[in-house]
Amino acid sequence: MDYGVAIFSTDYSITPAELAVAAEDRGFESLWFPEHSHIPLSRLSPWGGGGELPKHYYDCMDPLVGMATAAAVTKTILLCTGVCLVIQRDPIQLAKEVATLDQLSNGRVIMGVGGGWNAEEMADHGTEFKNRFRLMAERIAAMKIIWTESKPEFKGEFVNFDPMMAWPKPFQKPYPPILVGGGFPHGARRAIEYGDGWMPLGGRGFDVLETLPRFRQMAAEADRDPDGLGITIFGAEGKTDILKGYQDAGVERTVFTLPSAGSDEVLPLLDKYAELIG
Repeated sequence: MDYGVAIFSTDYSITPAELAVAAEDRGFESLWFPEHSHIPLSRLSPWGGGGELPKHYYDCMDPLVGMATAAAVTKTILLCTGVCLVIQRDPIQLAKEVATLDQLSNGRVIMGVGGGWNAEEMADHGTEFKNRFRLMAERIAAMKIIWTESKPEFKGEFVNFDPMMAWPKPFQKPYPPILVGGGFPHGARRAIEYGDGWMPLGGRGFDVLETLPRFRQMAAEADRDPDGLGITIFGAEGKTDILKGYQDAGVERTVFTLPSAGSDEVLPLLDKYAELIG
């Protein structure tokens, strides 16, 4: 099982570049950045974590820019969105940004994607909450065509463009892995339908380990190779028994979540997690 770290990068936390170097030096496989373009002050949508929305949700930096700065100072660590809110981004421009980053990093990008939970946030981007998953599926399909065809075109419910030229193409072929975040069973079904892996939301109404056999059965029934759909799980900081359970269950990757804090707080945590997985 591989191990990564995730952080809401802010202007008061350790920089993505410093964190990437430190994580790579300590043997972590991947570095993950979440996304919120903004948080509307109306705060009508409830946060799935319960209670007040943490401050770093308001303050987080753009994940792709953070990944680019991390790519410039590292060689091996994978650079990942966890998750990219595809429903809030133009798919043509996002396809170019991801392909550019994949080229400049020599194929180290993983695209974690999700439909989001903040209805007011996505409404500011012109996205209706009830349509978000259909929109996400269509934009991902459009990006795949842009990444793989020399003269891509797309006609859909939400995305439409005539034949065009769009370069660069990704370094990875056919494109960077797409991991679909979400719960069970709906998020799992979306991962099986158009993803290369699933990022289940542990602790959100279901037990991740209990669902894995059912997920793999669903994949087989949909003519997807269950072994080809890796599982990435966030959390379980410092809990060796949980980590061993994930490993025994065939989980591909566990990601430790770091606080949005300075290097004086983050680097000792990195050392702790590095020792734990060593």
